[in-house]
Amino acid sequence: MATYVESVAAATAIVGYDLLDNAFWRQSPADRVLTGVALKGSTAAGDTEVELFIDTVKLSTLFNTGAGYPNNDDIVPLESLFVPGGSILHAYVTDAPVTNPIYLLLSDEEV
Repeated sequence: MATYVESVAAATAIVGYDLLDNAFWRQSPADRVLTGVALKGSTAAGDTEVELFIDTVKLSTLFNTGAGYPNNDDIVPLESLFVPGGSILHAYVTDAPVTNPIYLLLSDEEV
């Protein structure tokens, strides 16, 4: 299992920005499953909204659960969502963070 965290400054994470735009791990040649996700940062819980996609398929709408850096307690388990090899993960901002960086944590496993 691998866990990845991307941090993006509030000034960069404007509406429409893909938080995973510069993440080398957003695409893998191997099949994998997403097992968990967490979104933290900005000023207060619920002030940032992100839509998570595999290619063009929307998986979830996420809201930040508070300020600060995500840890294991913040991870929301996923139902082992299959990501075919070569597919690209996206996390589009739909409500931008007010201040402070936003952190997206994703955990996956190769299958």
